[in-house]
Amino acid sequence: MKAIRVVFMIAVFCLMSAPILVVAGVSVNEKKRLLFPPKGFTLDWYGELFTQSAWFNALQNSVLIALFASLLAVSVALPVALYLWQRNSLFGRLLFSIGLAPFMLPPVITALGLLIFWVSVGGSGHMAATIVSHGVFLVTLPLVTISLGLESINRQLVEAARTMGADERTVFFTVIRPLITPYIVSGFAFAFVLSLNEYIIAYMVAGFTVETLPIKIFNSLRYGYTPVMAAVAVIFALVSVVVFGLVARYGDLPRLLGAAAKDAK
Repeated sequence: MKAIRVVFMIAVFCLMSAPILVVAGVSVNEKKRLLFPPKGFTLDWYGELFTQSAWFNALQNSVLIALFASLLAVSVALPVALYLWQRNSLFGRLLFSIGLAPFMLPPVITALGLLIFWVSVGGSGHMAATIVSHGVFLVTLPLVTISLGLESINRQLVEAARTMGADERTVFFTVIRPLITPYIVSGFAFAFVLSLNEYIIAYMVAGFTVETLPIKIFNSLRYGYTPVMAAVAVIFALVSVVVFGLVARYGDLPRLLGAAAKDAK
């Protein structure tokens, strides 16, 4: 029985890793063709990502949008999660539900709603609109992680600080914020990685006027094939592995998933 389980897990691993291995092979193909197994070996396609202006501009757009959208998502999620944790009112639960709504709906519906909104106010096609749209769509991630962090706090620590004369501001910066910092960073990291890879909302809101890497890949598929697309996909995968690996290593993944909140109760 154990041998069957091992064989099954190996088969699942091979099935899930096969697409990445194929894309990685294409990214080092010597010829400018999407071939697997690769013919020859070169890393020139990775260099073109940073030397060709079209690809580099798309990379800059993606990083800037992901950075500011993640900051926006955390800035919205933190006060909402804190309000719900402190009061647990009907209004707080309603805000929390609204924060979860973008991930509960199909992305194309959210993207269509954002498109209609930005066209109505005249902001369609601008980077700022893409940043705000990504921030709204990804607010769910830091909202969930920060809420888990707040639930893991022993409320007796907060009461002790208040008993010693600390006001709400002092309690937050000396007790609450240090304890939830790993959850804030984790939420930011999750939002950043997903924003880098997001295509539907970026395309619907900005179209081709603000070209991100996912949009650039789509355009390249329409007008010609190049292994640079595979190189971008490999870099995205590596960034995801590094970010989530660091979160798991330094953020205490079991606590992030709610284990500490359960124990604290």
